[in-house]
Amino acid sequence: MGRKRVSGEEIAKKLPADLRAFVDSEEWTYAKTYPKWPHEYLVRDRVDAPLFETLIRHIHKHGSDGRFYRRVLIYFEEDGLLYWTMGGSVEEETIINRCKKKESYEARLKSGTLPED
Repeated sequence: MGRKRVSGEEIAKKLPADLRAFVDSEEWTYAKTYPKWPHEYLVRDRVDAPLFETLIRHIHKHGSDGRFYRRVLIYFEEDGLLYWTMGGSVEEETIINRCKKKESYEARLKSGTLPED
């Protein structure tokens, strides 16, 4: 893994004003099909596409490698939230996810609160 792991020790580059306004103003959808993993998401086709792509680029550039079970994803942390995509290119991604840091795989692994299968 070429990036630092999500640990809270490093402060990632903050979202610029346009992206902060974007994530704050959009209506995020709660992922009700994954109740064991509370998170919400944005869909490319429902939001401003250029800002969506800019947010993906920001996540990829300023995020850190983190795990979800065996999978390694890039997570960007700000204000107690983790943002991530599913690992595709900017052009391929259709969803951006976010969750509270305390609900992340690594936080729940550390605290012993991983959900049962």
